[in-house]
Amino acid sequence: MILGTVIGGMMGESATVFAPMGAIFIALIKMLVIPLVAVALISGAAGLGSSQSAGKVGLTTLGYFGITSALAVALALIMGEVFKPGMGIDVSAVEGMFSAGDLASKGELPTFWATITGMIPTNIFSSLNDENILQILVFCLFFGVALSQQAAEKRDPIIEGVNTIVNAMVWMINKVMIIAPLGVFGLMAEAVGTFGFAALMIVFKLFMVYVAAILIFGFVAYPLMIQIFTKTSAKKFLKAMKKPQAVALSTASSMATLPVTMDTVKKELGVRNSTASFVLPLGATINMSGNAIYYGLVAIFFAQLFGIDLSMGAYIAIILTSTLGAVGQAGVPGPSFLVVAVLLAAGIPIEGLPLLFALDRVFDMIRTALNITGDAACAVIVDSLIEEEAVEAELQKQEA
Repeated sequence: MILGTVIGGMMGESATVFAPMGAIFIALIKMLVIPLVAVALISGAAGLGSSQSAGKVGLTTLGYFGITSALAVALALIMGEVFKPGMGIDVSAVEGMFSAGDLASKGELPTFWATITGMIPTNIFSSLNDENILQILVFCLFFGVALSQQAAEKRDPIIEGVNTIVNAMVWMINKVMIIAPLGVFGLMAEAVGTFGFAALMIVFKLFMVYVAAILIFGFVAYPLMIQIFTKTSAKKFLKAMKKPQAVALSTASSMATLPVTMDTVKKELGVRNSTASFVLPLGATINMSGNAIYYGLVAIFFAQLFGIDLSMGAYIAIILTSTLGAVGQAGVPGPSFLVVAVLLAAGIPIEGLPLLFALDRVFDMIRTALNITGDAACAVIVDSLIEEEAVEAELQKQEA
């Protein structure tokens, strides 16, 4: 990544010659993640479907995602107001990048019922072809639960086969990860070569505040939750997450990091396969606390940049829209454009957004690392709650 940044700065627009390296890497990842998510969700739902804890797992997981996303954007707003990343900035060097264009239309969020209706696939093969994650998620969860309700002699061989496919997909993605350094080099060289360091310097303070917020949430908030709600120590959790976080930083993809995260939580944090296979693919799809921080800080940044005083209503709009966007962004094409919806909801101008979109890769790498950390924390917490419930049930049986 650092080498790509240096080469991109030295070569300028000529650095686009390295673009195919990044394009090939991303294409290989995209080729594998949809099949992996599908089979992992079926495996997880099938493993939990016959359990009495299935409903509790689902509700706890979704509640966790919503609450942590809301807390993340609240932290972003506080840090934005304290450190004021948009104050005193000269944007004359990059004014040519300022344009609203058709961003407003891309920032429109679907209505509640349109979202619910859009989650139901009419043709699962079309959903797979279109990479519609929410429709794939609904079908695979439904199919996994249905599979769990079949007779054991018919069900178990199929579940074993699905688990074998999951392992095969993990093997394939691990092989693709070998070329990750080359892919990241190509992506960074192209980005810096195309847009130069001027754009980077404009948002430098925003970037530093953003990184600080990510570190607080990833290395304080999540470990604290682990310490309070589970028997796993915060130190053990943070140590185990080093490898998944490194992969997330390299790939900027929760999906691409999914195999590593699953392997880590099962082998190093003791999470059961059924819990990991249900929570982690779901989290990689809809749990985006890093994105929530991004949306909140960007809103504050542009409000300060354009000299806008935000009302309490605007703050509430930012929190609600950022939380909904972070949890529901899998159903919206081009999730980076969801920041448009956040700005529009708070009445903040969107003319400066092309500047951030040009640098989105840099922000994406960091927020992805936090996203997968939150997914892993959720898996550990949910699995711990299930384990305690099972122990209590066994004690009640013995007393009876």
